[in-house]
Parts: sequence; C-alpha cells; structure tokens
Amino acid sequence: MHLPIDLNLLLLAFGGLAGLTTVLFGFGGGFVAVPLLYAMFTAVGTAPAQAMHVAVATSTAVMIVGAGFASLRHARAGTLDMGQLRPLILPVSLGAVIGARAAISFGGEGLRAAFIAYLGLTILDCLFRPGFMTRAARPARPMRRRATALIGLGIGAVAAFLGVGGSVMTVPLLRRRGADMTTATAMASPLSLPMAVAGTIGYVGLAEGATGQVDAGAFLALAIGSTIGVRLSAPLIGRLPDRLHARAYLVLLTLVLVVMVLL
Repeated sequence: MHLPIDLNLLLLAFGGLAGLTTVLFGFGGGFVAVPLLYAMFTAVGTAPAQAMHVAVATSTAVMIVGAGFASLRHARAGTLDMGQLRPLILPVSLGAVIGARAAISFGGEGLRAAFIAYLGLTILDCLFRPGFMTRAARPARPMRRRATALIGLGIGAVAAFLGVGGSVMTVPLLRRRGADMTTATAMASPLSLPMAVAGTIGYVGLAEGATGQVDAGAFLALAIGSTIGVRLSAPLIGRLPDRLHARAYLVLLTLVLVVMVLL
C-alpha cells in the first residue's frame, strides 16, 4: 500500500498540525492523523475496513514521535506533575496492548463507528457536565491506587483502540480535578508516549507483515512533520488563556467529529 508523492507531502504538512495539537492540546496527533489517513487510503482504492485499521495503527506509531518530543518540551517548561503521572504509566501501557489487540480483531467499519461515538460522547460530557469549561474551584482528593490502575487501563485501552492518544480521557479527568488547561494538556503527552509504544508493539507484533498494520511511508512523513510542528509551537506553551484553551479544545474535537462523519 503506497501513497503518491503529493499525498505524502500533504501528510508532511498535516504532521506539522498534529505536532501543534500535541503540544497545545495533548491530542497526540491521532485526531489529525486518523481522519486524514482514512480519507487518503480510501481515496487510492483501499477498502474502508482496511483503511481504518491502517489509519489507527499508523497514527499510534506516529504518537511515539510527537508525544515524546512534546513531553520534553513540557518538561522544560515545568508544566508536568510527575506525582500524578507515575502511578498511571504502567496501567496505561498495559491497557494499550489490550486496546491494540482488540482493534486488530475488530471490523474496520465498527472501529470507525466507535471513533465517532466516543468523540461525540466526550464532547457532550465536556459541554454539559460541570468542571471542564470552567476550572473546578477545589481539586478532588487524590485517587486511590486501585482507582488509578483501573482508570489507567481504560485510558490506554481506549486510546490505542482508537489511535487517538490519551488526551481525550486524561484532559477532562484532570480538568475536573482542578488542573488548568496548560497542566491538563501537558500531562496527556507523557501518558500518550507509553500508550503509543505499547500499542505500536501490539499492532506490529500481532498483525501480519514486517510492520504489521503500520504504513511505513505515511509514518515517516507524519513523524517528520510532527517533529517540526512540536518545535514551532513550543513557545506557545502556557500562553493561551484558560477558558479560551478549553473552548479551542472542544472546537477541535467537534471539527474532527464532523470530518469523520462526512468521510
């Protein structure tokens, strides 16, 4: 499965956009890469079911690059809370392997429907449940170890299953626990990194072929673009007003939802 050179150049440009959304919103690039790759592969004649599988697997692999560099940028900016991160890393990684295995066994059209449904539910939850649009006045008590493990497993499994990174779950969660948007989105990148590594190992190791369901050419173009995007957007860390940051997060999720419905 190979894309024409002009489409690879487009992937390079959108990789830059993915890098920007990774730094500012913790999306890990998946919300940019999955719809784009799905549209491209179906446009060149790939069956929709196969196209969705490859889009999710390739997006997960690209997140290793984007989330890795974004985590370094946030660490330098001092926006990471390692006390909240450490207990989640192992369960997120284990959940990612489960999610990747489930995605390989799941029908492509069903995977697309799950992607759309999850986006829709997340948007509605952020809009109508208190604590996201306006920062919580008091942070909640720290989660217990068992709750942290279960939440981490869920984040990793859903993120790898849909190829979107952990932001769609971690940002609303941390937001409702009193974090500002800069901190909440910063925490999503280092959690997306172990998820992306574990998920990619699952996609490569559990599927047929040398790279499994990851398209090497598309991965390379998106990864290069993502690295450039992360570098260019790093100076914007912490510069967006909190309420505007939250609104922009939801606008981007809604845009991706509309695109996926129309494809």
